[in-house]
Amino acid sequence: MNRRISKPVTEEEDARISRTAAADPDARELTDAELDELRPAHEMLPMIFGQDNAEQLMRRRGRPASPVTKELVSVRYDRDVLEAFRAGGEGWQSRMNTALREWAAEHGML
Repeated sequence: MNRRISKPVTEEEDARISRTAAADPDARELTDAELDELRPAHEMLPMIFGQDNAEQLMRRRGRPASPVTKELVSVRYDRDVLEAFRAGGEGWQSRMNTALREWAAEHGML
């Protein structure tokens, strides 16, 4: 998975962005009265799109949360052990977890 790390905006870039936004007639600041009228999407979407469509729009994206939680740890393994698991391709971490689980069960640790 490729994740880009964005650079912080410089003061010059921030000033240019602010000037551009201020010059845009469609990007005016909202008044206090307009801000008071704003409502959260979960209140407005059913009125605009209907309850079923609103629920679909508001549904959480991605993989559902697993009931079994994992813990992130930092561990050092011998290079040859890692190479052996990585050679199996995608899912090598899960296979390593399964191997550790089986070993722990065989030795009465689980």
